[in-house]
Amino acid sequence: MSKAYLRLDVRDLFIEFGGLKVISGFSCELYHGELVGLIGPNGAGKTTVFNMLSGIYTPTGGEIEFRDHDGVNYLVKNLIPSRLNNLGLARTFQNIRLFSNLTVEENILIALHSSRKSDPIDALFRLKRFRVDEQRMIAQSDKLLSLFKIDKKKHELARNLPYGEQRKLEIARALASNPCLLLLDEPAAGMNPQETEDLMNIISFIRKEFDLTILLIEHDMKLVMGICERLIVLDYGRIIATGSPDEIKNNPAVIKAYLGTEAVNG
Repeated sequence: MSKAYLRLDVRDLFIEFGGLKVISGFSCELYHGELVGLIGPNGAGKTTVFNMLSGIYTPTGGEIEFRDHDGVNYLVKNLIPSRLNNLGLARTFQNIRLFSNLTVEENILIALHSSRKSDPIDALFRLKRFRVDEQRMIAQSDKLLSLFKIDKKKHELARNLPYGEQRKLEIARALASNPCLLLLDEPAAGMNPQETEDLMNIISFIRKEFDLTILLIEHDMKLVMGICERLIVLDYGRIIATGSPDEIKNNPAVIKAYLGTEAVNG
């Protein structure tokens, strides 16, 4: 897979809340097509990093540069989250954020809204361009839901899905916005071992199928070690190690701070 250009360039990032420095000196580079894991103990600051990368938090210092589908570079601090999403940066959340009172299909269609070619006049009079748009979006929704094996539940309310399927729906909704960079915050949380294995296969597949760069936070070491090419380890807001899964699981600082001997030997 080509690593010809940077998709994300993060330089010396830090953020303070009430004078307390939560993240300090965070730097990383994500190349086009990479699948990288961000790991560390609870409270290490992983989700805070995601919130800065996606424009939810404004860093106290440092720079985040994101390259969109067309190869144009943008400084994240100058953009609101919705604009970043339109440019190709999508994410999921540690706590699921679906439209719980809408159907599974409607959750996907909302994410596809930015790809509409029709305008309000087309919709008001149900002109051909509106009808073509609707058919295209429904077909795209069906394709995504089929990929995650929840297409047969597309007319159910999102809140009625089992927890694992709600996780899958959130990832499918993120994909519907046509990202080039996908941030996954603990995608396997709450899943049983079989669901986690299925998710590993899905993440590997969508990276190739949708030509994605993926950064994920995850505590399931089997998933992380199984699909990530490179890992970044965070502890108390600082990077303590980077490297391949083999390098990380044998790193004494990482074992002490996070993995423990049982995780390494297990």
